[in-house]
Amino acid sequence: MNENRLAELLKAVRRGQLPVREAVDLLRDLPYSELDIAKIDNHRELRQGHPEVVFCQGKTRSQVREILGYMIRERTHNVLATRAEASLFAAVSDLHPDLRYNALGRTVVLQRQPPETLEGTLTIVTAGTADLPVAEEAYETAGLFGARVECVHDVGVAGVHRLLPHLPMLRRARALIVVAGMDGALVSVIAGLVNRPIVAVPTSVGYGANFGGLAALLTMLNSCAEGVGVVNIDNGYGAACLAGSILRT
Repeated sequence: MNENRLAELLKAVRRGQLPVREAVDLLRDLPYSELDIAKIDNHRELRQGHPEVVFCQGKTRSQVREILGYMIRERTHNVLATRAEASLFAAVSDLHPDLRYNALGRTVVLQRQPPETLEGTLTIVTAGTADLPVAEEAYETAGLFGARVECVHDVGVAGVHRLLPHLPMLRRARALIVVAGMDGALVSVIAGLVNRPIVAVPTSVGYGANFGGLAALLTMLNSCAEGVGVVNIDNGYGAACLAGSILRT
């Protein structure tokens, strides 16, 4: 249930096209739907502008299948599942013929209706090719939530001259997501060159002293450049949600 759908329902009641009792039945499950293993938040799109997303990591195949099956059968909005391994997608791929899997980003997408078109362009930048899985999760999420997305890949500080030809594109964007592991220094470089809000995503890519992304996280948090917000390690989904909120305002 989103704002437009709710408004249409109320208008139909006012016009006498929808009986009050039927409207009550449609609204009965608006807050959430109760499954044996989960409570599906039907109200989230109305509150936050995007529907609930299934985080697959830590769930069994049967649990993901039950949750996705309900969302596909009983709801009409687009569906997104993150952290889905290929074997899990194989276990749920028969739920709908249009389910699409991004193996690099580990996302499952069902787009049944055009998303809201957000104003401006979101540009996703990666420091290295090894950061692509996190960037792809952000790309799939942002696209499904209505952002127009451009990508610039493999422009990290080991060869910062690779970044400079892309500065006009970065400066045209309304917001940026910058994904970097190792030292995470690319975020500060871009923030010092571009007057746009930046969502920084540290990744777990790196050798031992990277501490699974903690070094990149601390670098981004300690950036002396302005306009940087940092999400959790490897959290491409959260970065896309934050960037979408920026584009929506």
